[in-house]
Amino acid sequence: MWRSCLCLRHGWRRLLNRPSGGPTAPVGKRANIPFPFRAYAPPAERKRFYQNVTITQGEGGFEINLDHRKLKTPQAKLFTVPSEALATAVATEWDSQQDTIKFYTMHLTTLCNTSLDNPMQRNKDQLIRAAVKFLDTDTICYRVEEPETLVELQKNEWDPILEWAEKRYGLEIGSSTSIMGPSIPARTREVLVSHLASYNMWALQGIEFVVTQLKSVMLTLGLMDLRLTVEQAVLLSRLEEEYQVWTATQWEQPGLCARAL
Repeated sequence: MWRSCLCLRHGWRRLLNRPSGGPTAPVGKRANIPFPFRAYAPPAERKRFYQNVTITQGEGGFEINLDHRKLKTPQAKLFTVPSEALATAVATEWDSQQDTIKFYTMHLTTLCNTSLDNPMQRNKDQLIRAAVKFLDTDTICYRVEEPETLVELQKNEWDPILEWAEKRYGLEIGSSTSIMGPSIPARTREVLVSHLASYNMWALQGIEFVVTQLKSVMLTLGLMDLRLTVEQAVLLSRLEEEYQVWTATQWEQPGLCARAL
């Protein structure tokens, strides 16, 4: 069993370069979770119309320039972000586009557009509630009862995150094999709501997006506190799916695990 778990970890390195496919049916008994909320759907691809991308500082913050044009939001507002680091990241997205602009690869640009335009007119409390609601269906709180290898893998990989979050924030979370999930105390919700309230609207837009992508408040907290890297958080959020892929690979290539070890 331990050799299987170790082989799966080796396999994760290969999975980072594997093209994403369609959804995979979960192993565990998990409640249905809606797709992540995105205020703006990525527009169709278009031909690149600019040569150079630069950053300038204006009265409202940092702006992105595409040649002599200032970048605008879908609602024609001036695209202005509060920090130079964020502006640099957005500018990099635009500068990395080739002959065709692939808007679906520009996640920071889309998030900034959503924050600036706020098309759904959501306030701070609504963003916080949208993130905290994922406590009820948090990925790492739902456990399987079989197979034994996956049961132990979930315990070894997910339990340390739950234990860290409980200690770090003074929470009570736990896990469950029931389709209803663990019972989350009201105090836990209150603590998380209070913690998230300390962030501004820009940060909350990003936090909610990450929570919905990972389907996990706990993994998002680990990212925010630098307890996890982005790579680790994504792989942990996909543990069941990656286990299925790994299991299928063993049937197709029975000697692969031995070579990996």
